Amino acid sequence: MTVGRQNPGPRNINRRRGKSPLKIVAITSICLAVAALLALAGYLFYLMATLPKVDRLADYKPPIVSQVFGDDGSLVGEFYLERRTVVAVDKLPRRLVQAFVAAEDSNFYQHKGLDYVGIVRAAVKNLISLRKKEGASTITQQVAKSMLLTPEKSYTRKLKEAILAKRMEERLSKDDILYIYLNQIYLGAGSYGVQVAAETYFGKNVEQLNLAEMAMLAGLPKAPNAYSPIKHLDRARERQAYVLERMVKEGYITQAEADHARATPIVVQSMKKVNSEQSAYFLEHIRIALEERYGEEQLYKEGLRIYTTMNAEMQKAAYEAVVNGLKNVDKRQGFRGATAYLVEAAVAAVCDKVEDGIDTVSLKQGATYQGVVTAVDPRGDVTVRVGDRTGTLSRKNMAWAGKVQLVNAWGKQEVKGKFLSLGSVILVSVVTPDADKKGAVFALDQEPEAQAAVVALDPLSGAVKAMIGGYDFRKSQFNRALQAKRNPGSAFKPVIYAAALDKGITPATIFDDSPVEYESGKEKAWKPKNYDNIYRGNVTMREALTNSINVVSVKILEQIGVGYAIEYAKKLGITSPLSANLTLALGSSSLTPLELTSAYAVFASGGYRTTPYFVTKVEDAEGRTLEETAPPVIPRFSVMTSAESSPLDVPPVPPVTTGDSASTAVPVIAPETAYIMTNLMESVVQSGTGQRARAVGRPVAGKTGTTNDMKDAWFVGYIPQLVTGVWVGYDQERSLGAGGSGGQAAAPIWTEFMRRAVTGIPSRDFEMPPNVTFATINPRTGRLAREGSDGAVQECFIAGTEPTAYDGESPEGGLP
Repeated sequence: MTVGRQNPGPRNINRRRGKSPLKIVAITSICLAVAALLALAGYLFYLMATLPKVDRLADYKPPIVSQVFGDDGSLVGEFYLERRTVVAVDKLPRRLVQAFVAAEDSNFYQHKGLDYVGIVRAAVKNLISLRKKEGASTITQQVAKSMLLTPEKSYTRKLKEAILAKRMEERLSKDDILYIYLNQIYLGAGSYGVQVAAETYFGKNVEQLNLAEMAMLAGLPKAPNAYSPIKHLDRARERQAYVLERMVKEGYITQAEADHARATPIVVQSMKKVNSEQSAYFLEHIRIALEERYGEEQLYKEGLRIYTTMNAEMQKAAYEAVVNGLKNVDKRQGFRGATAYLVEAAVAAVCDKVEDGIDTVSLKQGATYQGVVTAVDPRGDVTVRVGDRTGTLSRKNMAWAGKVQLVNAWGKQEVKGKFLSLGSVILVSVVTPDADKKGAVFALDQEPEAQAAVVALDPLSGAVKAMIGGYDFRKSQFNRALQAKRNPGSAFKPVIYAAALDKGITPATIFDDSPVEYESGKEKAWKPKNYDNIYRGNVTMREALTNSINVVSVKILEQIGVGYAIEYAKKLGITSPLSANLTLALGSSSLTPLELTSAYAVFASGGYRTTPYFVTKVEDAEGRTLEETAPPVIPRFSVMTSAESSPLDVPPVPPVTTGDSASTAVPVIAPETAYIMTNLMESVVQSGTGQRARAVGRPVAGKTGTTNDMKDAWFVGYIPQLVTGVWVGYDQERSLGAGGSGGQAAAPIWTEFMRRAVTGIPSRDFEMPPNVTFATINPRTGRLAREGSDGAVQECFIAGTEPTAYDGESPEGGLP
């Protein structure tokens, strides 16, 4: 029997012909790798197709500041999203450029967008430290991220950044990239670009910087807040030393130059171009109007040049007058005590927060800061910590607060009366600034609870020269000068008296100042009372206004008619609803300060009503005029007299127009009426309720106003070239307390402002129209008096209305 080979069968055949597992894994891996590469390539192509175009960087136009100018061309404000001033590349100092390159991207001039050596070096250092210790972004990558990408942190964004950096290097020169970088970069303290940073930290233009300052700026990009010369000068110096060392290593400077720069004193001072705090309400008003007119994009990014009516010195004077005046009003009400009482462990955190808000090396003299009492001396001195600084508060510098107990214990104490304990949080003003954060001298201060508004305008044009809408814009943006409607009290009386003059009443007309009663249709009749509760019997119209006699004002309104007075007020520009009853004589209808001040401007201008305005011209960044308002030209006294037709029948004076809009001047009352009202209000200042205004030292006309319970205090007054209104009160109506009358609370603010505002304005008498005459009268009878007779005074009249008879004689004509 022959034995042959056995048939292997199907299983063996398949095993022989099949693929090994290793081959399968290899093929699968290759396929997956190819797929991954294809996917990655597709993703890269997708990214490259969808990335922003870098071509637009060749015409770099970053968001730039819109500037606001005052009436003399000085910069008074700015509108921006990023505060930046672009500097041409040829204006950038060579060593400043080198400092940034040495600190941020030493291989900048060698690489093509990506620094591969730097990437490897950073990767090794990060691996060794097991954390991200060093980055490897080039200046080109930083520009790509800043200009073309979002700030998100992801690998996708880094990939996009790398691609864009390569593209930028192909299309832009190195100088172009540095130009964008140095104008775009954020360097802390709200500064974008090297020019604004140079202004912010050193008070210089960028081309004026020395090497020490350049190196300090170049150290900021890594951590602008941590290395801020304002906040952390020691850290800034350490970073400066690093930059100088890098510059030496790169061959940009010698070791001797670096040593000299390190030894160069650093003076930190800001070139503060504008004080937005003092102009905040004015700027906010025009910002709202301009944003509505031009849109956010154009206003905040396209560098508009906005010319306004604001006078910078007047605006500053108004701001400081309001701050000082409100503090005086508030301190008359007494010390309210500490705002909080801290335990010792909480002091550091509170003071750190205060320090973060201080943007100067030393505390500013006269400025107010929040402080914490940290020590009490048995002799009566208190140690106060303000941020990282300390100073002394003596008994003398808290005398206004009266008897304040000093308690050498932490936190709130159970004692009677006002006290200061350790941990008391108080406001202090700086009498003497600190040196090296020690040794400041403080005075106890207190934030006023009352508010104020000031409006100053040119009566001949309506141009608003200064406006304050409250004590602190940061805490309340409500503009009380334009938005708060409050009762003007006796400050409304000149409107009634002017209407009476046009009804034939004269300054010599006699009225009976005695109690009177009016049926009101209610349970009790209305009995107007004089402010001082004194009744003087027969008085002239002049005496009634000079002493702000309420009863006579009501009787005058009763005589001329409420309806007539309301229509007259509308002619003066008052648009708010007015009470159609006799209380109108006492200022019972609410008006805004701008409204009432504009009405007084009619008297100051010789009878012309102008429209208040704030902006004179707007230009775009190329200098093209977008709008312009030219002031009206008011002739000195038209031929119109009170005997002629209504002033409203006379056509308005045509304005000078060179732009899209113009202010107009409308003659609304006779110049004789305007002058006599001015003359009457001069008496208010010379011998009446407005005598504080005499301190201005030149002819002034004005009127005080105080409402019931001293809830509102007013003073509105003017010289021929400027009319100003002041209101003081609480937002939630309550009494201003002792010293809260118009003469005590509002007039001092008006006077402080005007004394500074009139500097440089020639002193001028109010111009008298030719149709006004003077006569000697007896003020007790209103009749003519002979020269030299007892009590005789000179009184002014519209020609033909003066009295014609002496006491004891029968009048032959005219008014008695």
